[in-house]
Amino acid sequence: MTSNLLNSLELSQQWNKTLMFSSRQMSWNGVLVEQCQSPASAFEMELPALSDHWLYFHTGHPAPLVQKRGDRLHESILHKGDSFLVPAGQPSYWCQAPDMSDVICAPLHICLKSEFIKQVAEASDIDSKRFDLVHCFGQQDLQLHQIGMLMFAELRSGGMMGQLYVESLTQILVIHLLRHYSTLAQPIALQNSSLTRTQLQQAVDYIHAHLNRDLSLAELASVVNISPTYFASLFKQVMGISPHQYVIQQRVQQAKLMLSKTDLAIAQIALQVGFSSQSHLTQQFKRITGMTPKQVR
Repeated sequence: MTSNLLNSLELSQQWNKTLMFSSRQMSWNGVLVEQCQSPASAFEMELPALSDHWLYFHTGHPAPLVQKRGDRLHESILHKGDSFLVPAGQPSYWCQAPDMSDVICAPLHICLKSEFIKQVAEASDIDSKRFDLVHCFGQQDLQLHQIGMLMFAELRSGGMMGQLYVESLTQILVIHLLRHYSTLAQPIALQNSSLTRTQLQQAVDYIHAHLNRDLSLAELASVVNISPTYFASLFKQVMGISPHQYVIQQRVQQAKLMLSKTDLAIAQIALQVGFSSQSHLTQQFKRITGMTPKQVR
């Protein structure tokens, strides 16, 4: 049955849009983020069921849309910030009215792997067989929109903030969907556990020893032998900040030390402590210290 489901690549092809940005080559775990431009013409299509959960964010001017919910058609006007969720395994119907064929849309698409949703659920002590995501039509959800736009900004930057940042955003997105767009009957709560002092020290030591690398949650979690989602939650529980925030802080501190103790160029220091560029270092350095690297030197 799975082989009959439409995958994310086939979705892009059937949607017949000009691809503007895509995370396909970035190896983001469990998520695909793309922006495409719609053809400037009326269209009607009935998409078969998808293998991934599909989020659609409207980012442009108001545009008419007809969708099918059950056996009934519903007309609406899309506004900036409107979002749609089509759960995996469910078909969808889309139709743009002929009298608005001059409207060009460039929506954001986020596809989430079902396996990733299950991992996040299980890390929150939720039986993945006990819930389903549900359809969401033209929802004005500010928090959902903000998460989507943060992921879009990271996509447009070429992944400047790194794997840890993307994985953190993806987990926040999934938790939001589970809380607000699923059949769960009870609030999500983390397992009543914590990292041991030894596990925390192992993780921190590993981060310090590999600051120059594009660290991922999976890599850090493997050091203490727990799931990536569970690790992120427990780390924040103990440290008060996410693994990504901790790594950024440590990179800035290391850069500050190197600025005062070495004559290396700022661009070299940026790369040696794990930032993607001098501008990335400068941005984070000023955010945390209130000064630029040049002012410190």
